[in-house]
Amino acid sequence: MSRRESARTVRGERQRGEAVARRHREAIDVHLVLRRDGAAGAEVLLSRRAGDVYASGLWHLPSGHPDGPHEDVVTAVVREAWEETDVVVDPADVRAAVTVHHRSPGGSSRTGFLFEVRRWRGEPQVAEPDGCDAVEWTRLDALPTGMVAYCRAGLDAYLAGARMAVHFQLPGDAIAHDPDAERLRLVPDGAALPCTGPPAEPATRVAERAAAPTDSAGQPPVERTPARAARTGGARQGTPPR
Repeated sequence: MSRRESARTVRGERQRGEAVARRHREAIDVHLVLRRDGAAGAEVLLSRRAGDVYASGLWHLPSGHPDGPHEDVVTAVVREAWEETDVVVDPADVRAAVTVHHRSPGGSSRTGFLFEVRRWRGEPQVAEPDGCDAVEWTRLDALPTGMVAYCRAGLDAYLAGARMAVHFQLPGDAIAHDPDAERLRLVPDGAALPCTGPPAEPATRVAERAAAPTDSAGQPPVERTPARAARTGGARQGTPPR
């Protein structure tokens, strides 16, 4: 490789590295929707944040982040369930609930994965008192005031049966849920949208075309009336404890 080619290679690698460095990155959250059937209806476990943490004093789902690229989101929510509430969840009992793309009033964005769990071992309790001072079962149709807006948006999307939602708050919005500043947008499920593309060709039509004779180029012969042949000149158209 010549000196000029080597310089171009180094310059190209540097430019690619700078482009990667400028690429947007955001945090990933996992949220535990621990659900049970109560006497008055379905209930979800909420934890109240406390101490020197974000949204201290507000109710939130037990949640956290993957520990690194070695940990997938299901493993992360199982671990967070044990660390925060002292319950043991089998990964096989984790169900995808809804994904929320969130932007805080401060402008930072993150993606939250909410997972529903209906079977576990142990009795939920405060397991990390430095970040949570209470856990409480709450009816899903009577969520309390004083909830983190991001969390409330996720639960509202979950109750609406959405698979994905966007919750982009504006500068000046409160961290706590405010019914007068609703920013939740549900993303329609693709399976529920009508098909706008061309109709599928019937299987019988496909079979007939496959059985039709072809010319030397593999194309089906073109039928022409005498008038059309004259016009065209004959041309072809075409880890917690276990």
